[in-house]
Amino acid sequence: MKQVLPKKISVFPLSGAIFFPNTNLPLNIFEKRYLKMIEESLEGNNLIGMIQSKKFSGEVFKVGCLGKIDKHERTSDGRILINLKGLTRFKIDKEVNNDKAFREFMVNYDEFKEDLNINVNDIQNSLISELIKNSKKYFYLQKILIDWNEISKLKNFQIIYTLAMISPFSVVEKQKLLETPNLNEVAKTLNEILKFGLYDSPDETKIVQ
Repeated sequence: MKQVLPKKISVFPLSGAIFFPNTNLPLNIFEKRYLKMIEESLEGNNLIGMIQSKKFSGEVFKVGCLGKIDKHERTSDGRILINLKGLTRFKIDKEVNNDKAFREFMVNYDEFKEDLNINVNDIQNSLISELIKNSKKYFYLQKILIDWNEISKLKNFQIIYTLAMISPFSVVEKQKLLETPNLNEVAKTLNEILKFGLYDSPDETKIVQ
């Protein structure tokens, strides 16, 4: 059954956090306004949008990702633990004036039509190999432990999106990845950011060989 994409969505702004179609994002919801948002979503279509907030108060970026709550658990202290399954990226058209505790936006999905057919994307194997090689060097440099055996079990598009999500990049760099519509271009951009990070390191002669 084809997923109906809503033109108006509630949005959870969160700095430094992005996710992509067909990936999972676990969230611990405890603020009252977002608890209300989740409750309303669970009573309706189970959909919410995730978007990065900017440094300036109240401002958000224009592109985020729509997710479906496919699991939720209520805790004894009033929190809701959810898992968001990524559906498609969206672009904000305008904010909706409402009397709710959380924000809603009118959005469109025109730039990200490939997201709904992500499994048929033809990813270049050579690009994946280079991406993994540079990622291993970069995460080693950052002293971040990654289970590469588990990464290798993922499909190519999942590898690209997972590395984009977990890499300790800046908000602007993460947003650049999120706003790139084509999957191969996401991989190329991710690879360039990784290579820049390697060349910029004090041990560059050791790392970039």
